[in-house]
Amino acid sequence: MSIIKHYQWKCFRIEEQPHLLPDGREISYTSIKHPGAVIIIPIDSNGDLVLVHQYRPAVNQWLFEFPAGTLEAEEDIFVCAQRELAEETNLAASQWQPLGHLLPVPSFCDEIQYLYVAQGLSATQGVLDDDEIINVVTLSVSEVEKKIVNNEIQDNKTLAAFLKARLLGFI
Repeated sequence: MSIIKHYQWKCFRIEEQPHLLPDGREISYTSIKHPGAVIIIPIDSNGDLVLVHQYRPAVNQWLFEFPAGTLEAEEDIFVCAQRELAEETNLAASQWQPLGHLLPVPSFCDEIQYLYVAQGLSATQGVLDDDEIINVVTLSVSEVEKKIVNNEIQDNKTLAAFLKARLLGFI
């Protein structure tokens, strides 16, 4: 059995392919192929966090999120992180710390989200994608925690990145 591409949209595709399970059975498995993404946790000199308040058409609502974005074809992960921080927040960072990665929906998608803490922030010029509507907000850690408790921050990548950065002592 060969790989069957069912659908291609921008950089995402749905594929069906043979897969050998750990118990030796071979199955046909359909999944979403994703180029990967970055999530940036910008921390300013006061220890406050920079988030984006972004409109998401898929859920028809505004979400508080850390800046994030999809890797371009053959793009270096760190270059993508720098690009996305500038695009979404008009900020650059002089200090970067990788925090590992997340698997957001491993049941049907191979996406890997690479986490970075960005510090030493300064102004730069970025250009939003055509479909992005973003307001940049700076919140204290306690304000972010209140928004989490009040269900005002619902985005799972933001929640997971916040937890990891918190447990590692960055915030």
